Amino acid sequence: MTGLNIPNLHIRKLLKEQLMRLSERQRILLLSLVVGVVCGFAAVILEQLISFIKAVLTNGASGYAHTIKYFIYPGIGMLISLLLLRFVIKDNIGHGVTKVLLSVSKNESKIKAHNMWSSLLTSAVTIGFGGSVGAEAPIVYTGAAIGSNFARYLGLSYRNMTLMLGCGAAGALAGIFKAPLAGVLFTLEILLFNISMTSMIPLLLSTVSATVVSYIFLGDAVSFECTLTPFSLGNIPFYIVLGFLCGLFSVYFIRTTLMLEDRIGRLQNTYLRWLLCAIGLGLLIALFPPLYGEGYDSLGVLLNGGTIEFEGLTPLAFILRNKWGVPLFFLAILMLKVFSMALTNAGGGVGGTFGPTLFIGALVGFVVARLINLITANMGISVPEQNFVLVGMAGLMAGVMQAPMTAIFLIAEISGGYELLLPLILTATIAFGTTRLFEKYSIYTKRIAQSGELLTHDNDQAVLTLMKTRDLIRDKYPRVKEDATLRDVVKVISESDAQVFAVIDDKQHLKGVLEMDNLRKFMFKADKYDSLRVYNIMQRPLAYVYEEEKMESVLDKFEKTGAWRLPVMDEEGKYLGFVSKSRILSEYRRELKEISQD
Repeated sequence: MTGLNIPNLHIRKLLKEQLMRLSERQRILLLSLVVGVVCGFAAVILEQLISFIKAVLTNGASGYAHTIKYFIYPGIGMLISLLLLRFVIKDNIGHGVTKVLLSVSKNESKIKAHNMWSSLLTSAVTIGFGGSVGAEAPIVYTGAAIGSNFARYLGLSYRNMTLMLGCGAAGALAGIFKAPLAGVLFTLEILLFNISMTSMIPLLLSTVSATVVSYIFLGDAVSFECTLTPFSLGNIPFYIVLGFLCGLFSVYFIRTTLMLEDRIGRLQNTYLRWLLCAIGLGLLIALFPPLYGEGYDSLGVLLNGGTIEFEGLTPLAFILRNKWGVPLFFLAILMLKVFSMALTNAGGGVGGTFGPTLFIGALVGFVVARLINLITANMGISVPEQNFVLVGMAGLMAGVMQAPMTAIFLIAEISGGYELLLPLILTATIAFGTTRLFEKYSIYTKRIAQSGELLTHDNDQAVLTLMKTRDLIRDKYPRVKEDATLRDVVKVISESDAQVFAVIDDKQHLKGVLEMDNLRKFMFKADKYDSLRVYNIMQRPLAYVYEEEKMESVLDKFEKTGAWRLPVMDEEGKYLGFVSKSRILSEYRRELKEISQD
């Protein structure tokens, strides 16, 4: 076995040596191309795995036999994914886009190597078996992991590792949707807080190469073929209404998703939680079949102006026999999609909110258009439902993800619907603005922002987020015991040039500090060398800092106290050292230069 590994290791070493001879700029360009190709293959594999599993499971059944499969299969997929996570992967890999954002702000853009395949495998099983989630967030996590680990292997800096992480995420999204421009915009709007024009070239190389790989293996057809009608200026008021409604449904999507995750997550027994989620999801899918899997089959029908047949597939099919029952039925589906998504993820499945966002947005557009057509049937007014389905997808994405540019161009790219660019822009912008009235952050960033770990496009805020208090601690200051005498302190002073001393007890807890300015008035009183104790002359610190404390909070303490340095303690109250204002300013300048350089 060892003999087989020697040539492989030799080749890897030789390859790395050759790459290291290139300039870092050349390495980045070459690596972005390689990352794009690999991410393109990852997207193809995920698409093919989902299609294969789905075809095997749903083949040869019709009517209520199909309904029984819809009830059972999602729970089985969730259980398989749960077991893989618990016994093979041994890690939490849900909420892929959020995890990518956290890796940039908290972990120097480093992502574990297993994420190059674990998200892909578990999401394929989850969705292939009918889990009501999307494959896009897992593939973004996979792509980001590929970029991060390739960059780490070549020893790139944090800034360039972050860029490669973005290239991987952009390439993966471009590969799965065949949308290179949307991949770049997604990375710019959602993932990376600071990108220079020079950095755009690696991103474009990655997305184009990934898209080419996807074209070769999946064909050059757009992801969502649709039959659109020409845009009419007379429909602008209706698109404005659609934009407002997409904004309101985006708020519902964000808040309901987070609320459900919190409540379901309180159930500690993993297998009981799986069982309850599997039953709940199975019932929802049995009643509303479009909730099965990503739901893209239903979108394809609606985008081409077709009618989805439910007779024999659900006991609620009778509702659709009434013309007003159709929008009511689909309204129920779009409202319940959030529940089916939360149940899938809480029950052990792995998937994202990207696909459900497109699905719900499409149904919002369909329901709005159908209601308009029903209400105005006797007025000679009608709107093209398939156009509204497409535009609704962009509207909800702009609101839920707080990424209007990504929404506009992704929907245009995946459908070829550039002729609807004006309503796409109008609806997405209104939806984004409406959502921002109620929610400052996106579905991906809300929880991170609450914890103070979100990077933003504001360089000052980004630098403060990246700076870690524990990295700025200096333990060069002498420690003295609280019961030590003045003679002991004078001896320590004679052997040190420090201006401050930490007073600790036997358990290393900080009791106070001794400042040289205060000590001078005692140092020349020889008659008190043995009688005066440290606890008689020590001072209480103006404030305490904790090693995991956010930098904004630390700076606020410096501002309020006017101190030049403050003691740092761990969670148990043990003294670790001091953090100084000069050290913070020096690190701030270094970080700012790092993220701002071209």
